[in-house]
Amino acid sequence: MSIHVEGLTKIYGEQKAVDDISFAAKPGVLGFLGPNGAGKSTTMKILTGFIPQTGGRAEVCGFDVTTQPLEVKRNIGYLPESNALYADMYVKESLGFVADMHKLHEPEKRIAEVIEMTGLGPEQHKKIGQLSKGYRQRVGLAQAILHDPKVLILDEPTSGLDPNQLISIRQLIIDLGKTKTVVLSTHIMQEVEAVCDHVIIINKGKIVADDTLQSLKHSNNATSLESIFVKLTNNQ
Repeated sequence: MSIHVEGLTKIYGEQKAVDDISFAAKPGVLGFLGPNGAGKSTTMKILTGFIPQTGGRAEVCGFDVTTQPLEVKRNIGYLPESNALYADMYVKESLGFVADMHKLHEPEKRIAEVIEMTGLGPEQHKKIGQLSKGYRQRVGLAQAILHDPKVLILDEPTSGLDPNQLISIRQLIIDLGKTKTVVLSTHIMQEVEAVCDHVIIINKGKIVADDTLQSLKHSNNATSLESIFVKLTNNQ
């Protein structure tokens, strides 16, 4: 398994943001869903080593997020919901900066590849601050995949995209999931149904569903993921 989580807990003050959750993820696209404040972003930040857990264990590609953080970061690409970018940098300059941090071999070749993959070609010579929200989101995705990580964690990756951009980025996520483990957090249920192989739903810090989309629909006698989501998160 590319991701293995066991008994993961995160406490802020007296509140359990993540409450003793366990799950595993293998190559493919995993939809990681939940209402606002359910613990999604906290879990993803722990997996990336951005914040420490209070209890439990988490491994990425066999590396412990607490004791082997650098190895985890080498194997992971992260697009946070708050996509922080250097607005005064040009697109290619920004990607070159990230390539230098990862000490990539033949960085120019890889930068050209990810520009093509993410559809940044028409905007590659602009400053990031001049880009639309949708294109800034593409820059964030390009940075996340630049070092060809085995695991991708994408928090609301299609935020701000227009319908045409949605189609191309969703297809890119599907293609990435053929060889990588992609954890996709989104509030767009249609997006999950379009790209995800497996779904985890978290509510109030606890996992309330962990199964394939088809099995979830069958076990809940439902035709849409949205109805399952509402049912499971309203009953807690």
